[in-house]
Amino acid sequence: MAVGDLKTEAGITQLNSYLEDKSYLSGYQPTQVDIQTLNSIGKAPGANFPHALRWYTHIKSFTQAEQKNFPSGTPISLGSAAPASPLKTAAPTTKPQSEKEEDDDVDLFGSDEEDEEAAKVREERLKAYADKKSKKPALIAKSSIVLDVKPWDDETDMKEMEKNVRSIEMDGLVWGASKLVPVGYGINKLQIMCVVEDDKVSVDLLTEKIQEFEDFVQSVDIAAFNKI
Repeated sequence: MAVGDLKTEAGITQLNSYLEDKSYLSGYQPTQVDIQTLNSIGKAPGANFPHALRWYTHIKSFTQAEQKNFPSGTPISLGSAAPASPLKTAAPTTKPQSEKEEDDDVDLFGSDEEDEEAAKVREERLKAYADKKSKKPALIAKSSIVLDVKPWDDETDMKEMEKNVRSIEMDGLVWGASKLVPVGYGINKLQIMCVVEDDKVSVDLLTEKIQEFEDFVQSVDIAAFNKI
């Protein structure tokens, strides 16, 4: 049957008849067939289609994330469903006045309550998902950096140079091991390691701060840079 038929009373009647003894349209679990059909309907069936309304409310209670994980299912042809019973297709017969008054006082299908219950279930699932996601620790991007800090000459006090370098404090910066590495003519360079949080520490800013100790530092180079 065409999708457009589901927007007519005749189409909903066929759907109601098909779901009279079934929970889902394809198999024993919700599938994409249920989602596609639900989207084709557009709005909840009336209370005079109890089986279709039950199915609609149940499928609507799933979140969009859950719906995307439904299996594909096997397409069905509602046009082959058994003819609807008089309760579903025929116009209601005239009842005695007393029966009409009783029917007016009793909501046999409770459509409003079912819609409210489905909305409540959906809100609870969304809240549980949001709570679970908020408790998941955020991944902090870090980098391990080895810096070569070069002095002016062999008379530079390397211990004082290192003391000045380590005096730099920045949120997200942790200094590590260091050593002196010969570069020739009796000159050593300071090779020092640090770990930085990428979102908090700019490598360019860090090197600029080191070069501010101009009495000791001639230049700063990045010897190694690795993401952690």
